[in-house]
Amino acid sequence: MGTDDKIDNKAEELGGKVKEGVGKATDDEKLEAEGKTDQSASKLKQAGENIKDAFKS
Repeated sequence: MGTDDKIDNKAEELGGKVKEGVGKATDDEKLEAEGKTDQSASKLKQAGENIKDAFKS
């Protein structure tokens, strides 16, 4: 997993957390759900990259 990919995935995860927090604070269920979806997608990407890394070693 390249460093750029790690940074991008972490940024996406953090962005999702921000969206989720703003959604909760503003009582916007749609935005909150989008934030949770962004976090899940980021975590899946990270897991996939970790698996690739494990097979490279």
